[in-house]
Amino acid sequence: QAQLVESGGGLVQPGGSLRLSCVASENTIRDRTVNWYRQAPGKERDLVASITAGGRVHYAGFAEGRFAISRDNAKDTVYLQMSSLKPEDTAIYYCFNSKLGWGQGTQVTVSS
Repeated sequence: QAQLVESGGGLVQPGGSLRLSCVASENTIRDRTVNWYRQAPGKERDLVASITAGGRVHYAGFAEGRFAISRDNAKDTVYLQMSSLKPEDTAIYYCFNSKLGWGQGTQVTVSS
């Protein structure tokens, strides 16, 4: 069964960078918008960034200028490059696609 799988999370110091990957099996996302969301403990799941099939991008205010979403359709992968990370960026990061739904998430922890 086709699914989304996130990876690339981890522990990073404030000011550091991480690149998250969202891989889809079975060539299922290259013609669809893919979104990155995040959910911190006790908070709602918030949209971080999205990218359309044509490559148009949108960012939440907190991500603008620090995060960059991109896609490699040949690899059925969407990336989220995160820079200048802050402790408040700590959350589980999920990717979402209207055909496949949610991935299982990847934990990002920003702490010294």
